[in-house]
Amino acid sequence: MKVALLAGGTGGAKLAAGMQSVIGSDLTVISNTGDDVETLGVYVSPDPDLVTYWLAGQVDEVRGWGIKDDSFDVFQRMARFGAPDWFSLSNLDLAACLYRKDFMLSGGRLTDAQAQIGRGMGIEARVLPMSDQPVRTRILSSGEWRGLQEYLIREGGQTEVEGVELQGIESADATPEVIEAITGADLIVIGPSNPVISIGPILAVPGIRQAMIEAPAPVIAVSPYVAGKVIKGPTDLFMKAIDRPTTAAGVASLYQGVIDAMISDAGDPDPPPTDVRSFSTETFMHSAESRATVARAVLKVGETLTTS
Repeated sequence: MKVALLAGGTGGAKLAAGMQSVIGSDLTVISNTGDDVETLGVYVSPDPDLVTYWLAGQVDEVRGWGIKDDSFDVFQRMARFGAPDWFSLSNLDLAACLYRKDFMLSGGRLTDAQAQIGRGMGIEARVLPMSDQPVRTRILSSGEWRGLQEYLIREGGQTEVEGVELQGIESADATPEVIEAITGADLIVIGPSNPVISIGPILAVPGIRQAMIEAPAPVIAVSPYVAGKVIKGPTDLFMKAIDRPTTAAGVASLYQGVIDAMISDAGDPDPPPTDVRSFSTETFMHSAESRATVARAVLKVGETLTTS
């Protein structure tokens, strides 16, 4: 089964890792680039890299980002010289970002740079940026607009969200690779990432939402709520900012017209969505085994939808 998986941060990246362990190279991950930022003289693409590190088995699972057992010597030395110190990158993380910046300065596409990084790290699945054109998510908080990374890191993602905008979204295009992955998939999955700032930018890229609606494959969303709560990140703040319930049903409402089914956590105390087919399973991905188990459950739902 060929699967196209939309993923942003940790939840989607974990599901990608579980899915790769089951179907290998039949997985294509379409990743959010609204978080991208240029800092320290490099081009940082946090979500595609996070997904890649999870797929390569190299992510620091304790921190939830970066590469395990890596040091921050280069970053610390740069900060000592006076470089910005709010966005930290470990040595090997810097290597990927340096490579990406040099590749793109030479005229290469973001898509091809990410493919090279994935090949260099030996992953089986493909990781595709949602677009080669720059899209930047900006957050209005405390009466001031700022980049998403500044909001998440400098403010800790704790202050009330008053607005969200996607700079550059009108000029962005879905790449041919993204459209091909969607139209050629046997199953399309929206991962359990933040629906507003991780999945929202992907669906907002002109061409992607329509391609998913028109694709012959069923589309399944996996709720980011586990036992009624989000494991990591400010999903609740962003759901409240757009006046949606902080539940699986609230998430499903954002994907209305796109998804055929929603998978909720078996321990979720809130009512499931009623306007699409609803399934439940254990979705807490705390180990390689549990990630593979969730992936198999998603594939099984996909088979059910395909044959029904």
